Amino acid sequence: MANGQWFPPNWPERIRALADGTLEPVVPRRAATVMLLKDTGEGPVVHMLRRRASMAFAAGAYAYPGGGVDPRDDDHHVGWAGPTRAWWAERLGVDEAAAQAIVCAAVRETYEEAGVLLAGPTAETVVGDTTGPDWEADRAALVARELSFAQFLERRGLVLRSDLLGAWTRWITPEFESRRYDTWFFVAALPEGQRTRNASTEADRTVWIRPAEAAASYDRGELVMMPPTIATLRQLAPYGSAAEALAAAPARDLTPVLARARLEGDEVVLSWPGHDEFTQHVPTAPTGGAPA
Repeated sequence: MANGQWFPPNWPERIRALADGTLEPVVPRRAATVMLLKDTGEGPVVHMLRRRASMAFAAGAYAYPGGGVDPRDDDHHVGWAGPTRAWWAERLGVDEAAAQAIVCAAVRETYEEAGVLLAGPTAETVVGDTTGPDWEADRAALVARELSFAQFLERRGLVLRSDLLGAWTRWITPEFESRRYDTWFFVAALPEGQRTRNASTEADRTVWIRPAEAAASYDRGELVMMPPTIATLRQLAPYGSAAEALAAAPARDLTPVLARARLEGDEVVLSWPGHDEFTQHVPTAPTGGAPA
């Protein structure tokens, strides 16, 4: 393949079904993902994980820690610091309950999948090392949904540090996909004293890599990624530090990016507005698989 772009092999069939009216789009589930950055002598690096080959969706693709909103993330008892829920609601384009849920999902999923917790005892502090057995027990309970994030914070005497996050972009899974997510991408810096680890059951490898290096590996076909991942890597590449990226986040446009499919002659043209590099031309007749 020319690069590492990935999409499901059943998309051509589903695109045709959507075009002829036989496919009813699935309502997307709210989700959040975090581009965790840390500074090095050669510039910032971002934490990425590789999805296991056994995964039904995007097997082998590189991505960031993230996942769907837990309905309990709307809980009004969540300890909170930083910009208010009203501020986040305006920034994310949702109501206050949804804003809290999305921000909570970003922090919770980063802890569940990378072992990094953007929370602290006070509005000015962040927890240190979170790798002890007691922390692991709580993390496992969160993953199993035996413990809500609000309960976890309360038990630990912590407040969520929403000021450590910067909303970066928003992508919605195409209407022809069976697993759909409305995903907000955030940037954050690795807190001092904490370290990442592969805590996800969905990943077989994690790396710290410079965004430009990851993008170059994608271009050579060495790293497989979905369009939102490579797009955000290219957007991060110009920044010389994690602080610079975070400072740029408030001005970022959060208009959702949603793939479109249109019929042109004997093919379907699949495109992502504002991201021409991902355009695909899919034959309308059934084929043996999806293009790379």
